[in-house]
Amino acid sequence: MQNEVKTGILLTAASYVIWGLIPIYWKMVTHVSAYEILANRVIWSFVFTIILLIVLKKLAPLQSVLKEMRMYPKKALALAAASCLISINWFVYIWAVNHDQIIETSMGYYINPLMSVLLGVVVLKEVLSKIQILSFLLAACGVLVMTFSYGSFPWVSLSLAVSFALYGLVKKMIKMDAAVGLTIETAVVTPLALLYLVYGSMQGSIHLFSGDIKTDLLLMGGGILTAIPLLLFAKGAQKLSLYMLGFLQYIAPTMTLLLGVFVYKEMFTQSQMLSFFFIWSALAMFTYAQLKGVQKKKAAA
Repeated sequence: MQNEVKTGILLTAASYVIWGLIPIYWKMVTHVSAYEILANRVIWSFVFTIILLIVLKKLAPLQSVLKEMRMYPKKALALAAASCLISINWFVYIWAVNHDQIIETSMGYYINPLMSVLLGVVVLKEVLSKIQILSFLLAACGVLVMTFSYGSFPWVSLSLAVSFALYGLVKKMIKMDAAVGLTIETAVVTPLALLYLVYGSMQGSIHLFSGDIKTDLLLMGGGILTAIPLLLFAKGAQKLSLYMLGFLQYIAPTMTLLLGVFVYKEMFTQSQMLSFFFIWSALAMFTYAQLKGVQKKKAAA
């Protein structure tokens, strides 16, 4: 059992480390538009996961899900919604990284767990404790500080938080194998991605296969980079408790924040520090409330 937990921690932590360092990868293709990077990420993720399913002999589960989608239109709509949400999330993230807004992306993923709980209240009618309510108020203060200090709404942070929280909610309703899910989600938008690349190549504005091998490999490699951490997370999460996952999920935004401040030298003002202080305080309270809930369940068992 102990070895299972250790393996789970290693796999899950590895997935978050990759997600945390992913801005380094996108920074290598800043000369390519966010739209083209997204189109390639979708297409090559689809290609890679299909190959992976063939190698792992998991085509049967894929066929089973496709059959269910034909039988249950609501499931097909849910998967289409998941596909759109993750595409929006990927685009905003890529755009933000390549427009020197890495710090704001880290804030988005710090806020994400709180946004997920808020969706649970609104959609699933879950009830919040007093500590959870206070944590939301503190996070809201952080967003307001960011808004007033920037003089504009922090749309990058909130777009990332909301899109990923909604994506998580939809995925919760349609549980399936991670590789199968990613294959279907990317398959839904692959035709649009292909159309974009074909149209762009006719206009002469596409970088893929235009003579720069390094750019070609980076754009295609984005598909592998998308699938690997997702599969590591899916495998690791099965071996861990929810509260352990709750702790580990902050690895990615913390690494991203450190990259933005110390590697890419983005401005980190006192107002931003205050905003993050409110959000970190909210997360500390939120995590405490989660731990308290776990302890109560153990005591009642």
